[in-house]
Amino acid sequence: MLTIHAASLVLPVGAAAVAEGAVAVDGDRIAAIGPYEEVVAAHPAARVRRWPGLLTPGLRQDRARALLTRCYHPDPREADELGELPLWGEEFERIAARMDTARRAGSVRRGLQRMLRHGTTHVVGPFGPDEPVLRTALSRSGLVQVPGLPVQLQGRPEGGPPDLDPFTAGGDLSATAHAPLTVGGRADLAVFDVADEAALRAGGARLCVATVLAGRLVHRAR
Repeated sequence: MLTIHAASLVLPVGAAAVAEGAVAVDGDRIAAIGPYEEVVAAHPAARVRRWPGLLTPGLRQDRARALLTRCYHPDPREADELGELPLWGEEFERIAARMDTARRAGSVRRGLQRMLRHGTTHVVGPFGPDEPVLRTALSRSGLVQVPGLPVQLQGRPEGGPPDLDPFTAGGDLSATAHAPLTVGGRADLAVFDVADEAALRAGGARLCVATVLAGRLVHRAR
């Protein structure tokens, strides 16, 4: 079914912003980008999803490997004891020392789910064949693995605990989005309940209200 995702502001990246804009999605591809009234008129039978705030391309998580292999993502049932944030460093090592395969797999799955809740659609690898738990969970999540750091991000400091918010590395939207939104391109979208890009960078990707991965709505906060 053709779906139109509408928002107060669409930022395709690499093209002009569209106020009161919309992106039409057909299957896993983008069929149209433009003002809401024009996109709806061109696709009158489409289902319409209206979102608050800002619609952008899906984001790329450059520190996915550290988040999935050097962090523990607590189960909600462990929140009273461990909290809700990824555990890193000595806390991770303490848990890892007694973590069996099932518990590690659960942590990886939760980490991937939480990336989706932050508008992430692409993750930087590599994730080798010697990591079957990680590769299986990644394949099932639908998140796309991409190799290496982009040229413009080479040399970006990697110290300190990784964060689920891709913007904490300091890049703007053009550096953090995996690719621009283009007609005919893959429909990887993120929606944030903010007014503009400045508010997005200030508030972070935790303000994500929807993530669309290859045309599928995989996260919806409201």
